[in-house]
Amino acid sequence: MTVSRRQQNRIEREQRILDAALKVFSQQGFAGTKMDAIAIEAGLSKPTLYQYFDSKEQLFTAMMQARRDDMLVAFDTDTANAHGARSSAEMVRQLYEFAWRYADTVLRPELLSLARLIIGEAQRFPEVGRAYQQSGPDRVLDGIIAYLEQQRAAGWLQFTEADLAANDLWGLILSAPRNQALYLPDTPPDRATVSRSIVNGLQVFLRAYSSNRDKDLRSLARLVTADNKAAFNDKLL
Repeated sequence: MTVSRRQQNRIEREQRILDAALKVFSQQGFAGTKMDAIAIEAGLSKPTLYQYFDSKEQLFTAMMQARRDDMLVAFDTDTANAHGARSSAEMVRQLYEFAWRYADTVLRPELLSLARLIIGEAQRFPEVGRAYQQSGPDRVLDGIIAYLEQQRAAGWLQFTEADLAANDLWGLILSAPRNQALYLPDTPPDRATVSRSIVNGLQVFLRAYSSNRDKDLRSLARLVTADNKAAFNDKLL
């Protein structure tokens, strides 16, 4: 479908607003952020900003939704996947891609800064903590649950409670590196540490929930080998 120049301009301006919002929220926190500051950061007038978002709360939700969509795009490779991956190997690839998209998103400095500020403000302003949880982590978890249920229906996974399986996946792939990045901002985890956590987490998840455990573990090993080879070749260039 062709997008008109006017529509394209609106899309680009909205993205500019969302990027500006992430920067300002991460620096000033939810309670301290003013729409005026976001408008200035985005290079827009305040009335123009309100043409896109009616309130700070709506903008915050849209900003977090965009981060969620960045992560979950690995589960939406084509229409056929609406009923599960076409093979268990494809499911493994999608899980691997999701893990890296998740890592690349939540380990961004501005999102880590935002998370620290939300943690600091949540006791005084519980509604801020709820807004963050509902518009960010809860939405990601819902997306993971829906995806895992599709793979169970396709026969690639086996579990009883999807929410517990989703929480296992989420926690296994990045919990330790993200905690290090949150609480030790001067010593963030390097790429090798993140990779080690992702690979080990996916191995544990597949051993627990895969219907084709040995086959899927081999698929994961091939993906990791290909990734490592590509990274080595990039260093040589």
